[in-house]
Amino acid sequence: KLCDEAKKYNFKSVCVNPCHVAYANELLKNSDVLVCTVIGFPLGANTMETKWMETQDAVSNGASEIDMVINIGKAKEHDYDYIKNEIAGVVAMAQGKTVKVIIETCYLSDEEKEEVCKAATLAKANFVKTSTGFGTGGATEADVKLMKASISENMFVKASGAVRTIDDVEKMVKAGASRIGASSGVAIMNNK
Repeated sequence: KLCDEAKKYNFKSVCVNPCHVAYANELLKNSDVLVCTVIGFPLGANTMETKWMETQDAVSNGASEIDMVINIGKAKEHDYDYIKNEIAGVVAMAQGKTVKVIIETCYLSDEEKEEVCKAATLAKANFVKTSTGFGTGGATEADVKLMKASISENMFVKASGAVRTIDDVEKMVKAGASRIGASSGVAIMNNK
């Protein structure tokens, strides 16, 4: 159903758990819809080596996009070198596929958000992303603006979590988001 809806509404990608990547890839092979999967999801507490192996496996199963959760504990410890290194490893294992770095903004201070965005820039990720949708909060206009200001010009922001209406989408795009992650995509497209 998810893949059929994505094709019908021309969504950029479907995001599925790693165990469903190969199946989603098969269902979407004759479409423009990409298969995205999650790494270190939803807590980000896996070792960096585990995240690298998850990424390698996901790519071998057909993932075109990788959404990785940072080690939030290391961000709270201000160990930004660790964050940069885990992201860089995922980027390397992604073999040129799009990497989005989920920073789980609801748990970070503005300074921590800025520093994690800088680490993602140094690690050559493609996107920074607001949240998993499993935390205590989702995307906010203020966070999207801060993240956009903290990354390089060739990177993008994905607003995810608590984006449920067309009005929410418009606010996030105006704030600087280039991509929206929403479980309400069909309702948004139908303007409900």
